[in-house]
Amino acid sequence: MCFLSGHFPVTSYHQVLVPEDYGGLGLSNTSYSRLVEVVGSHDLGVGITLGAHQSIGFKGILLVGNEEQKKKYLPKLASGETIAAFCLTEPTSGSDAASIRSQAVLSEDGKYWTLNGGKLWISNGGIADLFTVFAKTPIKDEKTGEIKEKITSFIVERSFQGVTSGPPEKKMGIKASNTAEVHFDEVKVPAENVLGEIGEGFKVAMHILNNGRFGMAAALSGTMKALIANATDFAVNRTQFGDKICQYGTIQEKIARMNVLQYVTESMAYMLSANMDRGAPEFQIEAAISKMFASEACWWVADECIQIYGGMGYMKDAGIERVMRDLRIFRIFEGTNDILRLFVCLTGMQDAGKNLRELQKSLQNPFGNLNVVLSEGMKRTQRAIGVDSGPSISEHVHSELGESARQCSKCIGDFGAAVENLLVKHGKKIIEEQFKLKRLADAAMDLYGMAAVISRASRSLSKNIPNAQHEAVMTKFFCDEASRRISRNLRTLNNATDLTNDQRMSSIAKAVYENGGVVQEHPLYNCK
Repeated sequence: MCFLSGHFPVTSYHQVLVPEDYGGLGLSNTSYSRLVEVVGSHDLGVGITLGAHQSIGFKGILLVGNEEQKKKYLPKLASGETIAAFCLTEPTSGSDAASIRSQAVLSEDGKYWTLNGGKLWISNGGIADLFTVFAKTPIKDEKTGEIKEKITSFIVERSFQGVTSGPPEKKMGIKASNTAEVHFDEVKVPAENVLGEIGEGFKVAMHILNNGRFGMAAALSGTMKALIANATDFAVNRTQFGDKICQYGTIQEKIARMNVLQYVTESMAYMLSANMDRGAPEFQIEAAISKMFASEACWWVADECIQIYGGMGYMKDAGIERVMRDLRIFRIFEGTNDILRLFVCLTGMQDAGKNLRELQKSLQNPFGNLNVVLSEGMKRTQRAIGVDSGPSISEHVHSELGESARQCSKCIGDFGAAVENLLVKHGKKIIEEQFKLKRLADAAMDLYGMAAVISRASRSLSKNIPNAQHEAVMTKFFCDEASRRISRNLRTLNNATDLTNDQRMSSIAKAVYENGGVVQEHPLYNCK
């Protein structure tokens, strides 16, 4: 089924990722990406409602549910008769999902679990009939006999007695979506409704979030496309100082950068979905990077769209302020961008030094598996397999993009060396070096962006796709700037001035904490 026309019946949306055997359409991740791109170009609030149902709401049943659970729940979920929600966040556990306090205790006869707790800011929380719920459960250690609390995931029906929802939250944006608290009071959950293995709920939650995160970049690429169309229409029709404002360099720069960011985001989104459709076993880093880049790029595009409109853009009638309000949450939910930056770096580093053969293969074609490049692209390993100066990818791309390919190759080598140096210097304490990890994550984000656009533009040039030359220009522009940002970020990891400024930032923050706010005196203090 093709979505290029942008037309798709809303009633079919719930079916997209559900296999045909269970009443769904069984479409690919790429088709799903195209669909959410179209939705994202119209209303992100509607996209949240639909995505909360399918991307994370019942995704756990698709990923780890047993056959009985799939047969029981998926047909009604696919038809839209049943709406799903994902219940993880609690008042005391935001980014730290492992600190949830909801509890579930198994009955003596082993037939049901008694669930108690409350969940916060749940998308579809007030309208869902089925919930994927995470709670702590007492687990006996087989070796020591010690009782430990571990998270277990459950499939909970609203029809189970004791499930209630709060009123819709009053939010800054995404007002077309329902967000509410969900409470579980002495809810009896049948033992067969455990989702996955007992005590493995944290892994299930991360699996769902990592898998569901991929669609965000596609949705926001659609949002950017709509914003660019509005900004372009205004720029070519608005006259100031005797000329159309599209003739002015400052406006041209804004339009150009907006388009490049949309191109990179779109390239990331479909490179990721294609790898998922090919059965790539590891894509969580790529999904996290795509989410971070897309949410930050789209915010910038919306801001510049308002700037091009001037005062008119600040008015509600222009419709852009609604998009900005909707966009702000995307840097927060499904993993805040701050936490995801740490996730990208620490996940990529944890297996550094292993799988030399896989590394060699990945260095020859880094577009295939970014995880390997991030985690194992290190100088020492390169030397061990005979790659001294960074991998060469020029032979894999169109000749017109040779310089961009060389820039990417150098950045991969430099990035690998930086990873090795940090691990040698800090070891397991690298987790405490968040200033450095942030810069490394920013470099990784640019590196993946380079790989995505080089791959896409090279294909367009090779197949003579319309406007391929335009893609090549955007690719060269992005790669040139990205390579310089990467070099700058990697250089600051060991630069004395930057390290001193890191200490200064920490000192300033601690002083503000101790004072409960701004520390310095007002400029009018003791004036005579």
